[in-house]
Amino acid sequence: MLTKVIAMISIIDDIYDIHGTPDELKLFTDAIERWEITAVDQLPQYMKVAYKALLDVYTEIEEAMVNEERSYSVYYAKEAMKNQVRAYYLESIWFHEKHTPTMEEYMAVAMVTSAYAMLAATSFVGMGSVVTKDSFEWLFSGPKIVKASEIICRLADDIVSHKSEQKRGHVASSIECYMKQHGTTEQETVHEFRKQVTDAWKDVNGECLFPTAVPMPILTRILNLARVIDVLYKDEDGYTNAGTSLKDFVSSLLIDHVPM
Repeated sequence: MLTKVIAMISIIDDIYDIHGTPDELKLFTDAIERWEITAVDQLPQYMKVAYKALLDVYTEIEEAMVNEERSYSVYYAKEAMKNQVRAYYLESIWFHEKHTPTMEEYMAVAMVTSAYAMLAATSFVGMGSVVTKDSFEWLFSGPKIVKASEIICRLADDIVSHKSEQKRGHVASSIECYMKQHGTTEQETVHEFRKQVTDAWKDVNGECLFPTAVPMPILTRILNLARVIDVLYKDEDGYTNAGTSLKDFVSSLLIDHVPM
Protein backbone atom coordinates (compact mmCIF):
# COMPACT_ATOMS: atom_id res chain seq x y z
CA MET A 1 0.00 0.00 0.00
CA LEU A 2 2.84 2.38 0.81
CA THR A 3 4.20 1.84 -2.70
CA LYS A 4 0.87 2.89 -4.21
CA VAL A 5 0.76 6.01 -2.05
CA ILE A 6 4.33 6.91 -3.09
CA ALA A 7 3.29 6.53 -6.73
CA MET A 8 0.24 8.74 -6.12
CA ILE A 9 2.19 11.46 -4.34
CA SER A 10 4.70 11.55 -7.20
CA ILE A 11 1.84 12.21 -9.63
CA ILE A 12 0.24 14.78 -7.34
CA ASP A 13 3.57 16.55 -6.83
CA ASP A 14 3.94 16.89 -10.61
CA ILE A 15 0.41 18.26 -10.88
CA TYR A 16 1.27 21.05 -8.45
CA ASP A 17 4.79 21.64 -9.78
CA ILE A 18 4.28 21.41 -13.52
CA HIS A 19 0.82 20.81 -14.93
CA GLY A 20 -1.76 22.69 -12.88
CA THR A 21 -2.82 26.29 -13.37
CA PRO A 22 -3.57 28.34 -10.22
CA ASP A 23 -7.33 27.95 -10.71
CA GLU A 24 -7.06 24.21 -11.37
CA LEU A 25 -4.85 23.69 -8.31
CA LYS A 26 -7.38 25.48 -6.11
CA LEU A 27 -10.08 23.11 -7.36
CA PHE A 28 -7.85 20.08 -6.86
CA THR A 29 -6.90 21.11 -3.33
CA ASP A 30 -10.56 21.72 -2.45
CA ALA A 31 -11.50 18.31 -3.85
CA ILE A 32 -8.93 16.52 -1.70
CA GLU A 33 -10.10 18.49 1.34
CA ARG A 34 -13.65 17.23 0.67
CA TRP A 35 -12.47 13.64 -0.04
CA GLU A 36 -15.63 12.48 -1.76
CA ILE A 37 -16.21 11.15 -5.24
CA THR A 38 -18.73 13.88 -6.16
CA ALA A 39 -15.90 16.42 -5.97
CA VAL A 40 -14.48 14.93 -9.17
CA ASP A 41 -17.10 16.77 -11.23
CA GLN A 42 -15.38 20.13 -10.69
CA LEU A 43 -11.99 18.95 -11.98
CA PRO A 44 -10.43 19.04 -15.46
CA GLN A 45 -10.10 15.63 -17.09
CA TYR A 46 -6.43 14.96 -16.28
CA MET A 47 -7.07 15.75 -12.61
CA LYS A 48 -10.14 13.51 -12.53
CA VAL A 49 -7.98 10.49 -13.32
CA ALA A 50 -5.53 11.29 -10.52
CA TYR A 51 -8.27 12.14 -8.02
CA LYS A 52 -10.20 8.92 -8.63
CA ALA A 53 -7.00 6.89 -8.35
CA LEU A 54 -6.17 8.60 -5.05
CA LEU A 55 -9.56 7.80 -3.56
CA ASP A 56 -9.36 4.22 -4.83
CA VAL A 57 -5.98 3.65 -3.13
CA TYR A 58 -7.27 4.82 0.23
CA THR A 59 -10.52 2.89 -0.14
CA GLU A 60 -8.42 -0.23 -0.68
CA ILE A 61 -6.42 0.55 2.46
CA GLU A 62 -9.60 1.22 4.43
CA GLU A 63 -11.13 -2.10 3.41
CA ALA A 64 -8.01 -3.93 4.58
CA MET A 65 -8.05 -2.13 7.93
CA VAL A 66 -11.72 -2.86 8.61
CA ASN A 67 -10.85 -6.54 8.88
CA GLU A 68 -8.24 -5.67 11.51
CA GLU A 69 -10.63 -3.30 13.34
CA ARG A 70 -8.16 -0.48 12.78
CA SER A 71 -10.08 1.65 10.28
CA TYR A 72 -9.38 4.71 12.45
CA SER A 73 -5.79 4.60 11.19
CA VAL A 74 -6.90 5.50 7.67
CA TYR A 75 -8.38 8.75 9.00
CA TYR A 76 -4.90 9.83 10.05
CA ALA A 77 -3.41 8.78 6.72
CA LYS A 78 -6.01 10.88 4.89
CA GLU A 79 -5.37 13.87 7.15
CA ALA A 80 -1.65 13.59 6.42
CA MET A 81 -2.40 13.64 2.69
CA LYS A 82 -4.58 16.72 3.13
CA ASN A 83 -1.74 18.45 4.98
CA GLN A 84 0.49 17.52 2.08
CA VAL A 85 -1.64 19.09 -0.64
CA ARG A 86 -2.28 22.23 1.43
CA ALA A 87 1.48 22.75 1.54
CA TYR A 88 1.84 21.94 -2.17
CA TYR A 89 -0.83 24.53 -2.92
CA LEU A 90 0.94 27.22 -0.88
CA GLU A 91 4.19 26.52 -2.71
CA SER A 92 2.35 26.83 -6.02
CA ILE A 93 1.07 30.26 -4.97
CA TRP A 94 4.62 31.32 -4.12
CA PHE A 95 5.80 30.15 -7.52
CA HIS A 96 3.09 31.93 -9.52
CA GLU A 97 3.56 35.12 -7.48
CA LYS A 98 7.36 34.84 -7.88
CA HIS A 99 7.68 35.05 -4.10
CA THR A 100 10.93 34.02 -2.42
CA PRO A 101 10.08 33.28 1.22
CA THR A 102 12.40 33.61 4.18
CA MET A 103 14.05 30.39 5.30
CA GLU A 104 11.65 30.26 8.24
CA GLU A 105 8.62 30.59 5.95
CA TYR A 106 10.05 28.11 3.50
CA MET A 107 11.00 25.39 5.95
CA ALA A 108 7.63 25.52 7.73
CA VAL A 109 6.00 24.54 4.44
CA ALA A 110 8.78 22.59 2.73
CA MET A 111 9.23 20.19 5.63
CA VAL A 112 5.64 19.16 4.94
CA THR A 113 6.14 18.93 1.17
CA SER A 114 9.12 16.66 1.78
CA ALA A 115 6.27 14.13 2.28
CA TYR A 116 8.09 12.62 5.22
CA ALA A 117 5.28 12.86 7.78
CA MET A 118 2.71 11.77 5.22
CA LEU A 119 4.68 8.65 4.31
CA ALA A 120 5.33 7.91 7.97
CA ALA A 121 1.61 8.12 8.73
CA THR A 122 0.84 5.84 5.80
CA SER A 123 3.46 3.32 6.89
CA PHE A 124 2.01 3.29 10.42
CA VAL A 125 -1.30 2.02 9.02
CA GLY A 126 0.21 -1.35 8.18
CA MET A 127 2.16 -1.89 11.40
CA GLY A 128 -0.57 -3.67 13.33
CA SER A 129 -1.33 -3.34 17.01
CA VAL A 130 2.01 -1.73 17.91
CA VAL A 131 0.58 1.50 16.47
CA THR A 132 -2.33 3.07 18.37
CA LYS A 133 -4.27 6.32 18.11
CA ASP A 134 -1.74 7.80 20.52
CA SER A 135 1.03 6.87 18.08
CA PHE A 136 -0.63 8.87 15.33
CA GLU A 137 -1.24 11.79 17.68
CA TRP A 138 2.45 11.67 18.58
CA LEU A 139 3.39 11.78 14.90
CA PHE A 140 1.05 14.70 14.18
CA SER A 141 2.46 16.65 17.14
CA GLY A 142 5.76 17.07 15.27
CA PRO A 143 8.18 15.23 17.58
CA LYS A 144 11.90 15.93 17.43
CA ILE A 145 12.83 12.80 15.47
CA VAL A 146 10.25 13.55 12.78
CA LYS A 147 11.26 17.20 12.44
CA ALA A 148 14.92 16.20 12.23
CA SER A 149 14.09 13.62 9.56
CA GLU A 150 12.12 16.22 7.59
CA ILE A 151 15.12 18.55 7.72
CA ILE A 152 17.35 15.76 6.39
CA CYS A 153 14.89 15.04 3.60
CA ARG A 154 14.25 18.63 2.57
CA LEU A 155 17.81 19.94 2.64
CA ALA A 156 19.37 16.84 1.09
CA ASP A 157 16.78 16.94 -1.70
CA ASP A 158 17.24 20.66 -2.36
CA ILE A 159 21.04 20.41 -2.45
CA VAL A 160 21.00 17.95 -5.36
CA SER A 161 17.84 19.02 -7.20
CA HIS A 162 17.56 22.81 -6.99
CA LYS A 163 19.48 23.58 -10.19
CA SER A 164 17.36 21.36 -12.43
CA GLU A 165 14.15 22.52 -10.72
CA GLN A 166 14.97 26.21 -11.15
CA LYS A 167 15.88 25.60 -14.78
CA ARG A 168 12.45 24.18 -15.59
CA GLY A 169 10.57 26.62 -13.36
CA HIS A 170 9.93 25.86 -9.69
CA VAL A 171 9.27 27.59 -6.40
CA ALA A 172 12.46 28.89 -4.78
CA SER A 173 14.24 26.09 -2.91
CA SER A 174 15.99 26.37 0.43
CA ILE A 175 19.19 27.17 -1.49
CA GLU A 176 17.72 30.27 -3.15
CA CYS A 177 15.89 31.32 0.04
CA TYR A 178 19.02 31.09 2.19
CA MET A 179 21.26 32.82 -0.34
CA LYS A 180 18.84 35.73 -0.67
CA GLN A 181 18.26 36.07 3.07
CA HIS A 182 21.88 35.73 4.18
CA GLY A 183 23.82 36.98 1.16
CA THR A 184 25.82 33.76 0.84
CA THR A 185 27.15 31.98 -2.22
CA GLU A 186 25.73 28.67 -3.37
CA GLN A 187 28.84 26.85 -2.15
CA GLU A 188 28.61 28.46 1.30
CA THR A 189 24.91 27.62 1.50
CA VAL A 190 25.44 23.97 0.59
CA HIS A 191 28.22 23.73 3.18
CA GLU A 192 25.91 25.16 5.85
CA PHE A 193 23.09 22.80 4.89
CA ARG A 194 25.35 19.76 5.05
CA LYS A 195 26.22 20.79 8.60
CA GLN A 196 22.51 21.09 9.41
CA VAL A 197 21.85 17.63 7.95
CA THR A 198 24.64 16.21 10.13
CA ASP A 199 23.14 17.87 13.21
CA ALA A 200 19.70 16.52 12.30
CA TRP A 201 21.14 13.00 12.09
CA LYS A 202 22.50 13.46 15.60
CA ASP A 203 18.97 14.31 16.77
CA VAL A 204 17.55 11.23 15.02
CA ASN A 205 20.17 8.97 16.58
CA GLY A 206 19.69 10.52 20.01
CA GLU A 207 15.95 9.92 19.93
CA CYS A 208 16.52 6.28 18.96
CA LEU A 209 19.07 5.73 21.74
CA PHE A 210 16.69 6.93 24.44
CA PRO A 211 13.14 6.06 23.33
CA THR A 212 10.41 7.23 25.70
CA ALA A 213 7.27 8.46 23.94
CA VAL A 214 6.57 5.57 21.55
CA PRO A 215 7.72 1.95 21.08
CA MET A 216 11.03 1.33 19.34
CA PRO A 217 9.43 -0.26 16.22
CA ILE A 218 7.78 3.09 15.51
CA LEU A 219 11.04 4.99 15.89
CA THR A 220 12.73 2.41 13.68
CA ARG A 221 10.17 3.11 10.96
CA ILE A 222 10.99 6.82 11.15
CA LEU A 223 14.72 6.02 11.09
CA ASN A 224 14.41 3.70 8.11
CA LEU A 225 12.62 6.33 6.05
CA ALA A 226 15.49 8.72 6.79
CA ARG A 227 17.95 6.05 5.68
CA VAL A 228 16.13 5.80 2.36
CA ILE A 229 16.41 9.56 1.94
CA ASP A 230 20.16 9.34 2.57
CA VAL A 231 20.46 6.84 -0.28
CA LEU A 232 18.20 8.77 -2.66
CA TYR A 233 19.82 12.18 -2.28
CA LYS A 234 23.39 11.51 -1.20
CA ASP A 235 25.14 12.60 -4.40
CA GLU A 236 22.33 13.27 -6.88
CA ASP A 237 18.54 13.32 -7.19
CA GLY A 238 18.19 9.57 -7.23
CA TYR A 239 14.41 9.72 -6.99
CA THR A 240 13.97 11.77 -10.16
CA ASN A 241 16.83 10.01 -11.95
CA ALA A 242 16.11 6.52 -10.71
CA GLY A 243 17.64 4.86 -13.76
CA THR A 244 21.21 5.73 -12.76
CA SER A 245 22.64 5.32 -9.26
CA LEU A 246 19.42 4.12 -7.65
CA LYS A 247 19.19 1.30 -10.18
CA ASP A 248 22.66 0.18 -9.11
CA PHE A 249 21.65 0.23 -5.43
CA VAL A 250 18.59 -1.91 -6.12
CA SER A 251 20.60 -4.34 -8.25
CA SER A 252 23.27 -4.73 -5.57
CA LEU A 253 20.59 -5.44 -2.98
CA LEU A 254 18.29 -7.79 -4.88
CA ILE A 255 20.25 -9.20 -7.83
CA ASP A 256 24.01 -8.96 -7.32
CA HIS A 257 24.01 -9.16 -3.54
CA VAL A 258 26.92 -10.64 -1.64
CA PRO A 259 26.10 -14.29 -0.77
CA MET A 260 25.90 -15.13 2.93
